[in-house]
Amino acid sequence: MDTGIIMDNHNIVSYLEAASGFTPKDLLPESLRISSGNSGLETFYAPFDWINKEAKLVICGITPGLQQANKALTAAISAREMGMDLDASLKMAKNTGSFAGAMRNNISKMLDHIKLNELLDINSCGQLFTDRQDLVHYTSALRYPVFKDKANYSGDKQMVSNPYLWNQAKQGLQEEIATLPEALWVPLGKSVVAVFEKLISEGVLGEDKVLFGLPHASGANAERIKYFLGEKPRDQLSSKVNPETIDAQKMPLLEKVRVLIENNRATLQS
Repeated sequence: MDTGIIMDNHNIVSYLEAASGFTPKDLLPESLRISSGNSGLETFYAPFDWINKEAKLVICGITPGLQQANKALTAAISAREMGMDLDASLKMAKNTGSFAGAMRNNISKMLDHIKLNELLDINSCGQLFTDRQDLVHYTSALRYPVFKDKANYSGDKQMVSNPYLWNQAKQGLQEEIATLPEALWVPLGKSVVAVFEKLISEGVLGEDKVLFGLPHASGANAERIKYFLGEKPRDQLSSKVNPETIDAQKMPLLEKVRVLIENNRATLQS
């Protein structure tokens, strides 16, 4: 099934031209539809193509939501109207739309909590969204916005079992993994973890390059994030949160980052 996930510049320009006059709405325009699958799944174009080839860290979500797609499209169109070339326009769109909203603060706090700021030699991982964007590549397992029944697709087991979704995930991530062979990857949420586990099993990526264990960063996951950060005690958790699972995932993650920091210090001292 051809989902058209690897876009060339001609296709990208065509989609951006099709979005001429774009204004954010409840749904993306039909002119940006890439393909449709079963179970009410649809994929639309939004400019999340740019890859930061110098990145040391990759943060990977499920798929851009409508809010992120709107911000990226608005930024790309504005950049083109200002006379910026395609690469610069796509970079601006990617940096503007990726994880836009409350997710940025949640991601920053969780990454600081596991001391990834220390590994990257920055004061806070909040800088990954401001003055140190050079260190990070933002992406999603499903590169372009996927919607289910006209609503944001929030991920499920279909990401690895449904050929329509898996083909998109594998095509897009294989390209990015090949472009960033030394980067560390941070998958956000159970669905994305399942995608990376399958990529590892197929030999696309080594397990040593993946930092498993962070909860998904969406606002809907606030309680799990607060427990992960130590901001909410176990005895105050609702029945929706399983602290044993979070703890079991967190401990090896902390140890993995600790070893990476030690190895990095040893390398710098040698």
